Amino acid sequence: MDFVQVETTAPRTLEIPQIVSASTPLSPTSRIPKDVIRTSLKASTTDSVLAAIYSLGTGGILLSNFLVELDASPVVFGMFCSIPMLVNLIQPLGAYLSERSTSRFQYSLRTHGIGRLLWLVLVISIVGVNLEVINTHQLVILTLLIVLFSNLLGGLGAASWLSWVAMIVPRQLRGRYFGIRNSAASLTNLICVPIAGLVVSHWDGGSIQGYGVVLLVGIVFGIVGLGCQYFQVDMNPRSQNTYYGKLPQTNEIQQEARDLLALSNGDITQRDSTPPIAPASSIWKNSNFLRFLLYFSFWALAVNLSSPFFNLYMLDTLDLDVSYVTIYNSLQAAATLLMLILWGKLADKIGNRPILICIGILVAATPLLWLGIGANHLDIWLWLPLLHILTGGTWAAIDLCNNNIQLAIAPTKNQSIYFATAAAVAGASGALGTTIGSFIVQFAQFGGLLGLFALSSLFRLTALIPLLFVKEPERA
Repeated sequence: MDFVQVETTAPRTLEIPQIVSASTPLSPTSRIPKDVIRTSLKASTTDSVLAAIYSLGTGGILLSNFLVELDASPVVFGMFCSIPMLVNLIQPLGAYLSERSTSRFQYSLRTHGIGRLLWLVLVISIVGVNLEVINTHQLVILTLLIVLFSNLLGGLGAASWLSWVAMIVPRQLRGRYFGIRNSAASLTNLICVPIAGLVVSHWDGGSIQGYGVVLLVGIVFGIVGLGCQYFQVDMNPRSQNTYYGKLPQTNEIQQEARDLLALSNGDITQRDSTPPIAPASSIWKNSNFLRFLLYFSFWALAVNLSSPFFNLYMLDTLDLDVSYVTIYNSLQAAATLLMLILWGKLADKIGNRPILICIGILVAATPLLWLGIGANHLDIWLWLPLLHILTGGTWAAIDLCNNNIQLAIAPTKNQSIYFATAAAVAGASGALGTTIGSFIVQFAQFGGLLGLFALSSLFRLTALIPLLFVKEPERA
């Protein structure tokens, strides 16, 4: 065949293929030519690489080091880490607005595009500090505002983007594709993070000025990455939801439609295992999705009790140079790169839930391994690198399978609303976890960082219990 079917169900009378271009919003009744799908997936992968460069300056170790250089307190540090999660509460509104747009691509430009351009204000502000126009305290507050509004705009567009990609990527190839896509981003981090760290730590004008240079370069790459989305086949959310609302509801007709429109590519055939579609109002009646929400929210809280503070522990408590920490992060990215494709193939074969449970236990135990880490040469040159390699390999599985199982259990109609609800609940829980963690760190009588790591490990194990009751749709 010359066409690969969009992953939707459709009545027999609408199965005639239609040739579409990447820049034209696609109706869900259309078939996407295989060459258009290939172009879309390549464009999305390129976007992930450029977005990884953009993320170097707007998050992660470089932003953490920037805050440490500005003498931000642990509470302020926790606020910076919690904002990207807390703003996920706006994702349901973003999903609502996106479903009333006529183009996923145009909606992405309006949200992510403006959000990325906002960081130019921080670049200008760093210049203002060097010229003594503003002081470092004002720069901390301004950075907080930029992080807030940039992530708010990103939250408005996140669910729409995920729904867009879910319609493009063939279901039985999702594990492998997202494994390759994330591997490309990890390879970018592997190469660029140490380079960026060296630029920041050895910049003649100081680390704050060096961070401004890295941030400016990242913004440019981020805008170019958004341009790559032009080459992805566009989708019209209004047509999708109107069309699905008119589908016959009998199981026989639905199954026949799925059979007629199943993906066929050489020796690969697939029967669509999408759960029955449902109106958005029934989201709270979907017991399987609610069980996933319970797991996802508890897991986000448990993880974010400690995760934002590992970098703080190395930069502040151990007083390591930022170049060392960027090397550790590169090792973590390398482990992620090597393991993502393996996890993707394994997830396609055995499912995502078994991997999440098994690897989740290992991830839950990881914070305990930080308890014996000190500033001696053995820990700096051996145990810290090994710990980051372990973290990269295990989190590659967690991130990939959490994404895939969410795509599998969410109905196709109003899909972005399901994604937005999951992100909002997990974001609020993660922000709560980070806030609690920051107060525990602030007060030494609660155990400080090491006590926080032990508490996080216990919470992570407990968070896996609801996952045992989540049902993943049968795989082809």
